[in-house]
Amino acid sequence: MNSSQMEERVSQTDQEQDFEEAHGDATKLVPVAESIRYRRRAQSAEKKAQDLDDQLTQASEKLAQMSEEMESLQLDQKLTRKLTAAGVIDLEAAVLIARTRMEGKKADGDLEDCIEQLKNEKQYLFRRSTEAATSRRTDGAKDRVTQNRTVLQQAAAKAARTGQRTDLQQYLKLRRNLL
Repeated sequence: MNSSQMEERVSQTDQEQDFEEAHGDATKLVPVAESIRYRRRAQSAEKKAQDLDDQLTQASEKLAQMSEEMESLQLDQKLTRKLTAAGVIDLEAAVLIARTRMEGKKADGDLEDCIEQLKNEKQYLFRRSTEAATSRRTDGAKDRVTQNRTVLQQAAAKAARTGQRTDLQQYLKLRRNLL
């Protein structure tokens, strides 16, 4: 820009300032109703902004809480897998003990150390190496299927052999009750 153009701009801004000073009060006045409406809109916008800020804060807190819960569930799942692989008998008790010992620790190495320590200290929670991994039937339990089948088979054979209605009815009654 050359000096003549600069002088023109300066003179224009001076003229605008003079005009504003002379007529400034008249041009800057806004009707009261419109002013009130602007104020209400501004207050409404501020309230909405505050509400959105509160919602964002709540969502962030909920997200943090859900993240902590997910980490806890993942730790429980890892504990369950590793304790089962280690041959635990009472899984629930072992998980509770290991979880209390693991509070604040997240590393897998600490998890392995915790399980080994638990094996050494609370041997009654784990199977002995000589004990079979599969579950066994208790001595008091009887094999009902075999006995029921034999009773049913005996009744069927008797009904077929004798051909009497009472034997057939007894066989059908046994079959209905056992199956």
